[in-house]
Amino acid sequence: MERVERGSYLANSVCVCMDCHSTRDWSKFSGPLTAGTLGKGGEEFNQKLGFPGKYYAKNLTPFALQNWTDGEILRAISSGVNRDGKALFPIMPHPNYGRMDKEDLYSIVAYLRTLEPIENIVPESESDFPMNYIINLIPKKAEYSNIPDENDRVAYGSYLFNASACNDCHTQQIKGKPVAGMELAGGFKFPMATGGVVRSANITPDIETGIGNWSEDDFVQRFKDFADSAFIPKQVNQNEFNTVMPWMMYSTMKTDDLKAIYAYLQTVKPISNNVRKFTKVEEK
Repeated sequence: MERVERGSYLANSVCVCMDCHSTRDWSKFSGPLTAGTLGKGGEEFNQKLGFPGKYYAKNLTPFALQNWTDGEILRAISSGVNRDGKALFPIMPHPNYGRMDKEDLYSIVAYLRTLEPIENIVPESESDFPMNYIINLIPKKAEYSNIPDENDRVAYGSYLFNASACNDCHTQQIKGKPVAGMELAGGFKFPMATGGVVRSANITPDIETGIGNWSEDDFVQRFKDFADSAFIPKQVNQNEFNTVMPWMMYSTMKTDDLKAIYAYLQTVKPISNNVRKFTKVEEK
């Protein structure tokens, strides 16, 4: 039971696996999960969103994974190779998960086994040329770590930061590669289903354009505002600001874990990058 609880916490509050592997309601702020879709998969990530192909989040419920062994699921999560030996595009950040504690990943596997089976056949993902060849070079053997002592706030925060894959969205990329010198400075563009383009925030400790003026309480409260029972995601109309940030899921992260991530972020290099968070029409 303890392992399943840990896996549930990681899958829903830290790694937020359920974010991509469920259905999100983009007509509401932050795209909250649609009831009854937990783990069913089917979310499409395609060329319109900047991906080199069409990729579909897999069904993670026992309906789809019943014939997978725990080891096969672990390999997919940590190394990016499915049970048939096919390489997985790293929308699921398997390079990050491969640096986690193996026991944490097994806890996620244990949790997935408890999900309500949902009968949903997900299409096969397809890469465009030349990614259909390059993708086979991406998977690599996991290099597991151990969970740091929680009293070592920076090291523990770094572990959680990696597990949350914050770097994937908060660093600009060109053709899938992070822009050197812009690590965590934000500006990654996300075309929104409701129209317009949203950009990720600068989360470096830069005083003017990042979170350098944020206190620990400011940082934690930014997340916990969405955990308030009175919070109801507002309706988002066409060309109104929305965000891909799954605030409702991250808001359920433990306060001490958020504080550890804050402690880690205070150690990264401050980068000046003033991000315009939303435009109705993408600027050329």
